[in-house]
Amino acid sequence: MTFAFIQNMGPVQLLICLAVLLLLFGGKKIPDLARSLGKAKGEFKKGLAEGERDDDAKLAAPQEPKSLENQA
Repeated sequence: MTFAFIQNMGPVQLLICLAVLLLLFGGKKIPDLARSLGKAKGEFKKGLAEGERDDDAKLAAPQEPKSLENQA
C-alpha cells in the first residue's frame, strides 16, 4: 500500500524525514518501533486470515431454515 505523497518524494525529502524521526525518537527507539510495527502487521494479517476461515466455515455449514414456531 503506497500513498501518493510518498511516490512524489525525492531522496532529499526522505533524508529530511529520516533525520526528523531520528531527532524525535532517538537512535535506540527506531528499531524498537520498526519491530513492533512488524509484529502488529503480522498479527493483523493473522487475524484477517482467521476471520476469512471463520466466514468460509459459516458459509460451508448447512443452515436450517428458521420456522415461525421456534421464535415464540
